[in-house]
Amino acid sequence: MPELPEVETVRKGLEKLLNNFYIEKIEVLKDRSIASIGGSKSFIFNIKNNYFGGWERRGKYLIGSLISKNKIRNGYLVVHLRMTGQFKLVEKQIEPCSHTRVRFLEKSGRELRFVDIRNFGQMWHVPSTQSVEEVVSGIKRLGPEPFSADFNSCYLEEYFKKKTRSIKSALLDQETVAGVGNIYADESLFDAGINPKTECRNLKSPELKRLCNSLVKILNISIGEGGTTFSDFRDLEGINGNYGGQAWVYRRGGKSCKRCGEKILREKLCGRSTHWCPNCQK
Repeated sequence: MPELPEVETVRKGLEKLLNNFYIEKIEVLKDRSIASIGGSKSFIFNIKNNYFGGWERRGKYLIGSLISKNKIRNGYLVVHLRMTGQFKLVEKQIEPCSHTRVRFLEKSGRELRFVDIRNFGQMWHVPSTQSVEEVVSGIKRLGPEPFSADFNSCYLEEYFKKKTRSIKSALLDQETVAGVGNIYADESLFDAGINPKTECRNLKSPELKRLCNSLVKILNISIGEGGTTFSDFRDLEGINGNYGGQAWVYRRGGKSCKRCGEKILREKLCGRSTHWCPNCQK
């Protein structure tokens, strides 16, 4: 599933490539891709005949402003990529692939396609009379952004003080911190020298400071590399993310630790494959 760096890479691409993109027509090829009230018919009616404005990211959600011809904000398009969702900007008129779920078309023929192999991705129209949180309930439950002032060791210390769950499980919970998934939980815990099985309540202040710093550091590095591609992720121009080649532990089970030479372990924790070095993360 795309995590914060991958979603941020897509956000940057949408911001850069969709300047003055006027939505003349929309085709919804798979109704289940539309999650907002009223389904495909209402979605098409409310979003077409608008320009795409600026794009924001909240956790793993993309939030695009819709701007009318009169330059008035006309609501929002909210997207969650889920497992395999991706956007493709198509300059030439070519037939869509079988996994294309939604098409946004300009009069010139240029189009933005939402392609989703697993078909778990979702889209919402949010009218200007409502907030994004009112319509997309998942956003309301998100914890702080890793790059925000609200995310710090004091916050984690208070949040974790009575929690017996493992730190790996907590990092995967979007209510703890928004946007982190399996890849960057493993990588950040390695960088901070914390065993993923450690109970949250047992982590001390210096460890939590290291974890905050490591998470921000790893996420920034990955954003700079365009995210991670292990299977399906691509940016708007079809380019792979490059962080995967730099990974310290993720998907390196059985290989030697790049730092100490110990064998990287792989084990299921909280239902997810978890990778760590037993020497560097005691």
